[in-house]
Amino acid sequence: MLSLFREMGNHLWGVVLAGGGGVRLKALARRICGDDRPKQYVAVLGDRTLLRQTLDRVALGIPSVRTAVVTLRSHAPYFAEQWAGPEPPHMLVQPADRGTAAGILLPVHWIARQDPGATVAVFPSDHFVSEPAMFMAHIVQIAAWVDEHPDRLVLLGAHATGPEVEYGWIELGIPLDSTDDRRVWEVRRFWEKPSEEKARVCLEAGCLWNTFVLVGKAATFLRAGREAVPEVDDRLTSAEPFLGTDEEAWALHQAYTLMPKANFSRAVLEPCPPFLAVAAMPRVVWSDLGTPRRVFEIVGSVQDRPAWVLASDLAAS
Repeated sequence: MLSLFREMGNHLWGVVLAGGGGVRLKALARRICGDDRPKQYVAVLGDRTLLRQTLDRVALGIPSVRTAVVTLRSHAPYFAEQWAGPEPPHMLVQPADRGTAAGILLPVHWIARQDPGATVAVFPSDHFVSEPAMFMAHIVQIAAWVDEHPDRLVLLGAHATGPEVEYGWIELGIPLDSTDDRRVWEVRRFWEKPSEEKARVCLEAGCLWNTFVLVGKAATFLRAGREAVPEVDDRLTSAEPFLGTDEEAWALHQAYTLMPKANFSRAVLEPCPPFLAVAAMPRVVWSDLGTPRRVFEIVGSVQDRPAWVLASDLAAS
């Protein structure tokens, strides 16, 4: 695995999405931190924030100097404590929230300017993964597969453990690769937050949970953006020459002022474009910590429980 990383690592870049508001965890964030900061800046599990845990996990496979964090200007009070280490990741600060399409395409534009041949892995900043090293080794394997199939955009799917109605589900299509360490399929369709009955059908059919972790060539991401959300991509293309310069903040303000809001999942993934594929994650414990219920499920399963957790919390969950 190490030799594989050395072989293709110079072109593997990471994007960490840290611009969300974390509305459903605001009460829990206030209880832990005493303020209304977004959940990614909260030490929900252990003594590191969710964003710091994500950055540390990503760093197991992608150096921080090739990692971009995309966030919001309104999160500025919480930035400093996240950038530990001698080589912090690059930070791209959006002036406003224009949805996940802009949140993904902005750093991909920046990366493509540094390295036109880059392979990009996109990570939300609010996930729990029980085996970080195994997870990132799998990301490196999928990145190698993408280098062999550069027209594909690969979405990671987690093995479902129950009829979860708050996750999106991915129905598998034709197999594209059946080797043990990188099982990949076409995507037949998405089932977004289905009824419990439909979730049970998806579970029995072997559908995967949508993790929103993505791996693809920078050029493939940008082509998808041009086709699915052209107004968003046009604005970012205009700002791209100024990224990394003293005019970056001004250029992004101009771009975001007139940019429509767009959701990457709905606009790009859910129509199931022919270039989309899905890869099964290793059988690690994975959770999107988007609700208090999921947080308490994970807290109840780990050995070292955070200091803020009460016995009544676990009994209630």
